[in-house]
Amino acid sequence: MISMRYDVLTIFPEMISAYLQEGILARAAKGGVIRVEMTDIRDYARGPHRNTDDRPFGGGDGMVMKPGPLYRALASVPRTDVGSVVILLTPQGEPFTQKMAWELSEYEQLILVCGRYEGIDERIRELTIDRELSVGDYVLSGGELGALIVMDAVSRLIPGVLGGARSNKEDSFEDGLLEYPQYTRPRVFLDEEVPEVLLSGNHEKIRLWRRTQSLKRTLEKRPDLLRTASLSREDEDMLAKLDRMI
Repeated sequence: MISMRYDVLTIFPEMISAYLQEGILARAAKGGVIRVEMTDIRDYARGPHRNTDDRPFGGGDGMVMKPGPLYRALASVPRTDVGSVVILLTPQGEPFTQKMAWELSEYEQLILVCGRYEGIDERIRELTIDRELSVGDYVLSGGELGALIVMDAVSRLIPGVLGGARSNKEDSFEDGLLEYPQYTRPRVFLDEEVPEVLLSGNHEKIRLWRRTQSLKRTLEKRPDLLRTASLSREDEDMLAKLDRMI
């Protein structure tokens, strides 16, 4: 049974299709857990050239996506009975986070609008968009990469997409911290050995080591995350010891 439907509105549907050929999203789609539909905005443009952009009123560089094709493309997308949200990928949107990925995973349908050029006509933003998201403080050529990021991050949280039941619970940012170091075979590589504790079979010692490493890595690389992370009293004691060591 499909748990999430994605509808992506873009003038470059092949960009999305290419990513869906391999990896987690491909497996989830083939397994029927998610469904991805592409809507080519050009199909809803009028005139022989199917133009989806025009010069901005008031002058200035660049082009703006016309309201007509976008409006008609959105109107063509079938909506689920409940749990549908229209999202515009834009640098002006709220920053996309792991917490937000969890929020979006509760919907039944995400309609992702991929802007291009200098952006979309403001009237489309006001009339049809429910939410605006940004995947970072930088400018991309279009919203397609942003849409793929949202789809990938959200799909990982949907039951049946990942292999392990706890895989998404142990990722970086799940509790506000970076993930601990990971190791696999061989035991020795270029004279570097796997930490002995991971070979001990003592699950409590392994848990403590991993938690300590997660806190240490966050403290060293992203100390800003500690301000909002969910920390237990045990975590705070570990951090105090790490502060003295670093």
